[in-house]
Amino acid sequence: MKLLQVPTTAMEQRIKQEIEENPALEEYSDDPNEESLEEQYDKEDQADEFDVNDYLDDDEIPSYRYNASNNSGEDENKQIPYAAGITFREQLEDQLALYALNDREFMIASMIIGNLDDSGYLKRSTDAMVDDFAFTRNMEVKKPEIEKMLGIVQSMDPPGTGARTLQECLCLQLKRKDRNKDSIQHALGIIDRFFNEFTKKHYNKIIKRYGITEEELKNAIEEILKLNPKPGNTMGQTDKPNHYVIPDFIITIDNGELNLQLNHRNMPELRVSQTYQNMLRAYSEQKMKKSKKDKDAIMFVKQKIDSAKWFIDAIKQRQNTLYVTMEAIMNYQREYFLEGDETKLHPMILKDIAEIVNLDISTISRVANSKYVQTPFGTFLLKSFFSESMQTQSGESVSTREVKKILQDFIESEDKKKPITDEHLSKLLKEKGYNIARRTVAKYREQLNIPVARLRKEI
Repeated sequence: MKLLQVPTTAMEQRIKQEIEENPALEEYSDDPNEESLEEQYDKEDQADEFDVNDYLDDDEIPSYRYNASNNSGEDENKQIPYAAGITFREQLEDQLALYALNDREFMIASMIIGNLDDSGYLKRSTDAMVDDFAFTRNMEVKKPEIEKMLGIVQSMDPPGTGARTLQECLCLQLKRKDRNKDSIQHALGIIDRFFNEFTKKHYNKIIKRYGITEEELKNAIEEILKLNPKPGNTMGQTDKPNHYVIPDFIITIDNGELNLQLNHRNMPELRVSQTYQNMLRAYSEQKMKKSKKDKDAIMFVKQKIDSAKWFIDAIKQRQNTLYVTMEAIMNYQREYFLEGDETKLHPMILKDIAEIVNLDISTISRVANSKYVQTPFGTFLLKSFFSESMQTQSGESVSTREVKKILQDFIESEDKKKPITDEHLSKLLKEKGYNIARRTVAKYREQLNIPVARLRKEI
């Protein structure tokens, strides 16, 4: 059950860990000079303390080898390599070397750069940095010194670096632009004086209080939308590692039929060590009476082989459980996987799949929670295909995900000058036969990360 929860991205490391801890477990080798595993299979029982041949058999080529992606060594690997570059902070430090600073100023500026987050913001207060210098470097640094060096950092590229708030970040970027343009001047005035109204899209209040026309406001907003609210993300790499989704399952379409494969890329193939099997055979074939030391050695080898056989069997069971579960999901949602249309998704809960594959609901949950499937229409978290059902006015059961897709389509096609309210969205859904209350619409909209109508409004 523990192995079942491990995603493909971590499975290789888990297997390597087991190999390191158990010398009786090794990666499979195709060396023709090694003794055939089949030659060691089905030997006669020996009258001893245990049947030594139980530890010399069952080493045929693991069945899961034949399920692995079906890629030959000649297949082209189309994975895109990612080049590693220097981090955002390292690029700022390179720029810092271009300024004529003394050692003290350089140290203060470096401290500021070290406190920037991955978006390029300075979240640590000036007072806190004064304390940092006092406690960690035994230096007395004044707030004006830090403010002066912060100005240096804020003059670096990309514009907006070193800002303490989003408002300051946008202002820093606008001040680098052509200040002679009316749209830039208006944009700077709006962010500087009416930032709260701007974030809430109270455009009528801005027009009235700032004394500009609707066209001037529209031009200013266009300039603001060109700005980057996270300047640190535009320059090289951050200090956080990149995470790439590696699918556990791969679904392809071949002549209108769905094909399912388990992704075993980078997963080593396992078997029980022949060295340990030979050691156990040698001990068992000794004619003389075995000493306590010999018996202890036999038990040690036996335990390691036991553990290796168990781990290989557990991997087989994991692969089989993953395959039958994903196959059941694929068949259950066949129309979706063939067409990619989310409205074709059927209501599906863990119990539905558990009954099909005759497994416990907790087992299906472990498979669904951390596994990804690659389809012709994208790569998705498996649990995203599970959804509750609801009844239409005609009595038909539909997936809540289907309703969310229709809701999203309504919002994407709305007039952005007059966004559709939740109340109106509820009425539109009822017209299509989905009897959904306004508060449920609001819940689905929030789950889709779509803001309320007022915040979707555009000039």
